Amino acid sequence: MNAIFQRVSVRSYQDRAVEGEKIELILRAAMAAPSAGNQQPWEFYVVRTKEVLGQLSQCSPYAGCTKAAPIAIVPCYRTEGLKFYDYTDIDLSAATQNILLEAVELGLGAVWLGVAPVKDRMEAVSQILGLPEDLHPFAIIPLGYPTKDYTQQGRFDASRIHNI
Repeated sequence: MNAIFQRVSVRSYQDRAVEGEKIELILRAAMAAPSAGNQQPWEFYVVRTKEVLGQLSQCSPYAGCTKAAPIAIVPCYRTEGLKFYDYTDIDLSAATQNILLEAVELGLGAVWLGVAPVKDRMEAVSQILGLPEDLHPFAIIPLGYPTKDYTQQGRFDASRIHNI
């Protein structure tokens, strides 16, 4: 569980490719996430093309780091055939967190860049990736080897715990 306490948002990456085996492990971790009614509404787009990474970097005022990343994963969710549609954001959040934690385990850095529920961001990402109408982007996760070591700040705050 050390990855939980080592995970930080990494926005600066070495000019070094991420091995295919590591990407597969990250995607396996994403798909191991729980989902409402086990509906597994996710699809994952793995973006390696510099041109497309550059386009994705323009989708949000916070996405600039995507341009210099060697890779980005874009988790998306389906809308058709879902039993628990209202839980797709929760399902995709769990999958995204698993991506971030597995990246740490593999010596990589990543950052969660929110796309959903902001409509203009969602439309921009959909257009860039050419997503089908029933598939919606949830986030952009640029990742790669960090340019430096990061230390997570302590976040534990006992005053936020309430025992009843």
